[in-house]
Amino acid sequence: MNRLFIIVLLCLGSFPYTSQAQEFKFGVKGGVNKTFGGQLTGIASTAQYTGDTFNAEGEIGFHGGLWTQLSFGRFFIRPEVVYSKLESRFDFPRRPAIYAVDELSVPFLVGFNIWGPLDVYAGPAYKKVIESSLEGTEPPDQSIVVQNFPLSAQAGVKVEFGSFGLDVRYDHSLATAENQQVDIVNSVYGVNLANFEDARLHQVIVSLTIKLWDSANKDKRRRGGRGCYF
Repeated sequence: MNRLFIIVLLCLGSFPYTSQAQEFKFGVKGGVNKTFGGQLTGIASTAQYTGDTFNAEGEIGFHGGLWTQLSFGRFFIRPEVVYSKLESRFDFPRRPAIYAVDELSVPFLVGFNIWGPLDVYAGPAYKKVIESSLEGTEPPDQSIVVQNFPLSAQAGVKVEFGSFGLDVRYDHSLATAENQQVDIVNSVYGVNLANFEDARLHQVIVSLTIKLWDSANKDKRRRGGRGCYF
């Protein structure tokens, strides 16, 4: 994963030198994400243990990262590198438990400018799960297998006004549901052994973007001397 991260950064840095006839820009982004998904069913081995199915309730997480965009007329490609913190909540009989996932994603998006500041885009995203956990498991550090395929599909819209922008997208995991057994502290949560039938998380992602550099303004900055950098 470290090698992939370095390759992506090298690719992003090489764009200004290979895109003299196009517009190139890059910047930073950050915001919130709302998760969907997650299903767990208790194993009722005896009458004292529940066999109910629990569907996770999405919590608000956060993300931050880098983006770059290379435009060809009204079309563009947009690679990104983003760190995300995802959380969902299982409402077990005695107390809730948080299902948490930290991931690094590398989206590669293709988009089209509809009008003025409004763009639409879609594309795949490579996902690397850094850490995953469910509160109340035994042992406490039991890792959850979030995905068996490292890609998701993303689609969204964005608007830009000067150096600032707003980006809203949907991220859908392309992994398949994979059953795994977890052992939960029954005395605390009211669930004992359980089948974690679907650990995948999908997201709605809302980001604020900030443009740090734009090749379209390069000549203006040179002529303007002390003018605005952006």
